[in-house]
Amino acid sequence: MRVRTALVGATAVAVAVTLAGPAAAAPARGGHTPARQAMEAAVHDGVPGVTATAEDRHGTWSATTGVGDLRTGAPRSTADRYRVGSITKTFISTVLLQLEAEGRLSLDDTVDTWLPGLVRGNGNDGTRITVRQLLNHTSGIFNYTADEDFIGTHFLKEGFLRHRYDTVTPRQIVAVAMSHRPDFAPGTSWNYSNTNYVVAGMVIEKVTGHSYASQIRERIIKPLHLHATSLPGTGVKVPGPHSRAYSKLAETTTGPTYDVTALNPSMASSAGEMISDSADLNRFYTALLRGRLLPREQLGEMRSTVGIDGVPDVRYGLGLLEQKLSCGIRVWGHDGGIHGSSSVAVTTADGRHSLAFNFNGDWTGNAEAVVEAEFCGPRPAAPSRS
Repeated sequence: MRVRTALVGATAVAVAVTLAGPAAAAPARGGHTPARQAMEAAVHDGVPGVTATAEDRHGTWSATTGVGDLRTGAPRSTADRYRVGSITKTFISTVLLQLEAEGRLSLDDTVDTWLPGLVRGNGNDGTRITVRQLLNHTSGIFNYTADEDFIGTHFLKEGFLRHRYDTVTPRQIVAVAMSHRPDFAPGTSWNYSNTNYVVAGMVIEKVTGHSYASQIRERIIKPLHLHATSLPGTGVKVPGPHSRAYSKLAETTTGPTYDVTALNPSMASSAGEMISDSADLNRFYTALLRGRLLPREQLGEMRSTVGIDGVPDVRYGLGLLEQKLSCGIRVWGHDGGIHGSSSVAVTTADGRHSLAFNFNGDWTGNAEAVVEAEFCGPRPAAPSRS
């Protein structure tokens, strides 16, 4: 759910290095050793533990490093389920594009067409914002997770420990955003706003008469047999096998570490409440990019991107990010952060090489290095100087 301006951003937590998990044959660019090393480097930088799974033409490779429980020292597992944060957005966008393909809405419908009066006040105007602009973050609607009171209540130590089990409704979330002026006029710029996807989830519910969670389950989770993927709603536990999740609950990378595994994810809503594992995320993005979830026209719309100022190698589509890596390979996917959990899931355009991984901490570690290592291999050594 965290604000991102790049496909893979900084994240993570503290201690140990124990690499485990089955390994398949190596991909063409030198095996998975560089990815293992990047995972170990993240743990060295303070991430408690990392779990990752990659799929390529040679098969499946899974590995872990570090610990899943700082108290017991238990390692992470390749079967760990974790909160995926903003990766939820690709699922939301997929459902809306399916509804467009069925003729039940248009991406050029305004927010007011479906939710009259919701986006109003302080210069906000839902009659001027389209569904497409919600999905590609060009609506201009203020990001509610940037509101200082919301941050204090739900992200920083005192507020989080007091309110971690509180339920927050989508309308309450939108009201926070409406207390601010828009960042810009609709369609004139780009800014990542979690509010966009809270509104998008509400559009799904208005169009279908069913919750966005039920639509994701029926349209994506069940058909793809994503057995580790769930939308907990207001449930505070992570179901099934999982590690602990850790945070500093502060705007610094130092200080005490808190176990934040249990929380009410309604504060993230349709912008980031989902739980999954690495294998499911790879299966989802592979199916998506191979056209199993969307007709050609809608997949093309999803992959129609806009630029992000200051980040020349990253572009944003409809709930889908495109990044050009240092070796020239382009990957598609999303990253996501929520308390104590930082995740990335990416795949090549043909769906033949995918990677998903998770840091069980939210304040350190180089996630981009893991992606670069998996898809580009080791960086060439710097030339020696004589």
